[in-house]
Amino acid sequence: MEGYARPVAGPPCTHLDAVAVSELPAEVDGCEDCLRTGGKWVHLRICLTCGHVGCCDSSPNRHATAHHHATAHPIIRSLQPGEDWSWCYVDEVGLAIDGIAGESRIPPSPLL
Repeated sequence: MEGYARPVAGPPCTHLDAVAVSELPAEVDGCEDCLRTGGKWVHLRICLTCGHVGCCDSSPNRHATAHHHATAHPIIRSLQPGEDWSWCYVDEVGLAIDGIAGESRIPPSPLL
């Protein structure tokens, strides 16, 4: 994916070549894994390699991080309204990636 990444904190991310998602889904139903298992989430994150929607590390099951560990997909992005930050698990750096279009409608958190 062509795009420009600005580090939010720390060194630059070296995994931008793994970003394949260039447009956010118009709407998501929630954390894919929580919906399947009956779990609950706080905030939602999307994998920028495959588009998997998981829950944040403040959620009981931390499905976005679990997805990274299961797949080695390095970068997630927040799906929270008004947030456009991303996180590289491998480089442990926050960043803003230009070139990803859209904003997703998300359901309210069952835990907030």
